Amino acid sequence: MHKTNRRTLKRKQQKLSRKKKGSNNRQKARRKVAKVHSKISRCREEFLHKLSRKIVNENQVIALENLNIKGMVRNHNLAKAISDCGWGMFCAMLKYKAEWEGKTYTEVDRFFPSSKTCNVCLNQVGSLPLEVRNWTCVHCKTTHDRDINAAINIRNEALGILSLGKARYCL
Repeated sequence: MHKTNRRTLKRKQQKLSRKKKGSNNRQKARRKVAKVHSKISRCREEFLHKLSRKIVNENQVIALENLNIKGMVRNHNLAKAISDCGWGMFCAMLKYKAEWEGKTYTEVDRFFPSSKTCNVCLNQVGSLPLEVRNWTCVHCKTTHDRDINAAINIRNEALGILSLGKARYCL
């Protein structure tokens, strides 16, 4: 559905760009573009509401990494996808729904090395470029998927924060 809305938006914007500035037809085309933007926004908001409700219903503790979205958007290859998904809105929805239901919501610091720390032996890899999706720990020889390993580490760090009252790692 999102893809069809994007195509519709592209077509409406192209039609708008062909209209003469100041004309009534341009105003009509501008309203049509605004209507498509509104529809995309409502679809995104509905999806985020459903997803956040599902996550809150299925979990007692919700842990997120406090990501630097502004920095991530600077990567021109990922900017559109990152901007489209509504991170801030999603985090806010998760937080208020978790509080409403009496569940625990916590954020892990963005500088916590979640992707490059082995969740088995806690060994840290020196550097791990973004294109490396799987890696093997040199100490325990465990093969890790980057995202799954990061999720496990974020969960463990959040549980540590909740139990100890502070972050467990040192930079």
